Amino acid sequence: MLTLTHRYRIYPDTTQEQQLIEWMELCRGAYNYALREIKDWCDSRKCLVDRCSLEKEYILPPEVKFPGEIQQLNNLPRAKKEFPRLGEVPSQVLQQAIKQLHKGWEYFQKRGLGFPRFKKYGQFKSLLFPQFKDNPVTNLHIKLPKIGAIPINLHRPIPSGFVVKQVRILRKANYWYASISLQCDVSVPDPTPHGHPIGVDIGVEKFLATSDGVLVKPPKFFKKLQSELKLLQRRLSRKQKRSKNYEKQRLKVARLHHQIDNTRKDFHYKQAHMLCDAGDMVFMEDLDYRVSAKGMFGKHMLDAAFGQFRTIVKYVCWKRGKFFSEVDARGTSQQCPECGGEVKKDLSVRIHDCPHCGYKTDRDVAAGQNIRNRGIKLINTVGQTGMKTACADDLPGIEATESRQVSKSRKGKTRKSQK
Repeated sequence: MLTLTHRYRIYPDTTQEQQLIEWMELCRGAYNYALREIKDWCDSRKCLVDRCSLEKEYILPPEVKFPGEIQQLNNLPRAKKEFPRLGEVPSQVLQQAIKQLHKGWEYFQKRGLGFPRFKKYGQFKSLLFPQFKDNPVTNLHIKLPKIGAIPINLHRPIPSGFVVKQVRILRKANYWYASISLQCDVSVPDPTPHGHPIGVDIGVEKFLATSDGVLVKPPKFFKKLQSELKLLQRRLSRKQKRSKNYEKQRLKVARLHHQIDNTRKDFHYKQAHMLCDAGDMVFMEDLDYRVSAKGMFGKHMLDAAFGQFRTIVKYVCWKRGKFFSEVDARGTSQQCPECGGEVKKDLSVRIHDCPHCGYKTDRDVAAGQNIRNRGIKLINTVGQTGMKTACADDLPGIEATESRQVSKSRKGKTRKSQK
């Protein structure tokens, strides 16, 4: 089963927009009420069995069961009688708000942290329509239950053979989007290693450097608009909360953040397609960028959004039939890609000059070549037969191999798994 998600811009009129906002607030109230039941049940079980706590006492009888997902979903019809406004929201949309809460609760149970929080005013920004009898999307409109047809910018057509399974309505700043999930009953095999390999090294000084010598400067979208954002946020802090002027200024700040996010994501997609045009196998480091984002270059790391870029590259490679893999990041900048010798360098040294073999190149390009070499070693497993990839022969630091057609996961721990 192949699932794709396409996002389109929609343009609801004033009445439809107000109705969607009211539905979000009603779903937020149902979400918070269900979370309050869970917190009350947890608080009633915190005190010791043989004594009463001075802070917590049994506020629920001991025989009351945990308010699970099925129980809270079954309580919705009774809640609609007590609160008639809940009946304005489509029943399945209201149920999805409860299911969203319990997904967060299950995630908290697995991790042991991240207890679900109450949604404040304006924090519930999406509605999920999980089921449709007919195809709700036409060339000009998308039809939603109880709200009618909303104009849509179908900038790319829905692929033939795909069925609309669910639609999520999103609100970002004062823009509205429809995120449509499409499904098709086909199985797509994962791309196999083939063709020209490329190693990609990303950093703060250069956004990316490939093993072929391509260098891309960091665009710094946030830093360019930081002064404008600072001015808008200063004006927002002086407005009275919940006033009309406060809401107008809040939308200006949100629109600027939305612009930064869109331009950054557009740049990431263009660079990902550029990498796929340049080669057939793309290798990147398996770094955890959340750790480096807490350092002295945290603002620049978050501005570049390396984690998002790696996810987009992986998706674009899968979509275009290119092979993608992550390799060990330890010592990629301290090793010579030509002879494999160790060459210690500080961050201030931007040129790789090997004293053993005399190989000289840019530091980031050398790191990209090391990533490429490690990626080829990774997919070249012992005991497998197949066609030899001619373009991968005679690469510096690579031994002659017999098979590069099957990929195996590397045994051992990466930096992510060593937490």
